Amino acid sequence: MTEQDVQIPMPGGVADAVFFSHSPSTPLPGVLFLPDIGGIREALRGMARRLSAEGYAVLLVNPFYRTSRPPVFDFPRKAGEPRTVQRMAELTTPLTPEAQQQDADGYIDFLTAQAAVQNGPIGVVGHCFTGALALRAAATRPRQVAAAASFHGGGLYKAGGAASPHLVLPQVTARLYFGHAVNDKSMDAEAIEQLGQALAEWGGSYENEIYEGASHGWTVPDNPVFNPEQADRAFRKLTELFAATLRHT
Repeated sequence: MTEQDVQIPMPGGVADAVFFSHSPSTPLPGVLFLPDIGGIREALRGMARRLSAEGYAVLLVNPFYRTSRPPVFDFPRKAGEPRTVQRMAELTTPLTPEAQQQDADGYIDFLTAQAAVQNGPIGVVGHCFTGALALRAAATRPRQVAAAASFHGGGLYKAGGAASPHLVLPQVTARLYFGHAVNDKSMDAEAIEQLGQALAEWGGSYENEIYEGASHGWTVPDNPVFNPEQADRAFRKLTELFAATLRHT
């Protein structure tokens, strides 16, 4: 496996990214890997590396490139701390729904142009804030994105919100997976239930699950709430999703 730091020209600037690939002579299915609010760092590289080892060419991107190059935090993140809250707002505010759609196009174009990526469907996975971006990517490129997953994604269903991510479902043809935390302020039980109803009305293939005992951010090894057992379960669900949708038969 090779691990290459790259820069991607984007509508809003230049995005830092890391491309994990195998031999170009044997192209593999491509996956767009979207990090949590902490952006590209060793913990996320490790997660992308682990996925690539399962037989995928993986592009880990910095979705916050409009604001900062990695590391996007130069101090320890602490939930609820004023400067952490302020920094999170700085990182996420530029990512309007329109910007997310533009970015999805740019990331997917770069990923699918690589020699190590086979022609055919790709997958997308998002974490925390980028769970919504994964869903928007599936809506932006329905002919290419065959599977999209979100783990502890925040704000996926916003009641009465004209920009709520769930509203893009009619444009999605991908198989979807949503793994939620328990008692997550960014996606509470009512929002999870409402998302489930929207998914049922959508009528596509999906799973919408709550991980018992898991707190927001449980899949990421450097988060204080990292839950190894439930993180492994999430990884199994992700690899099962991609194996069922991205492999050529």
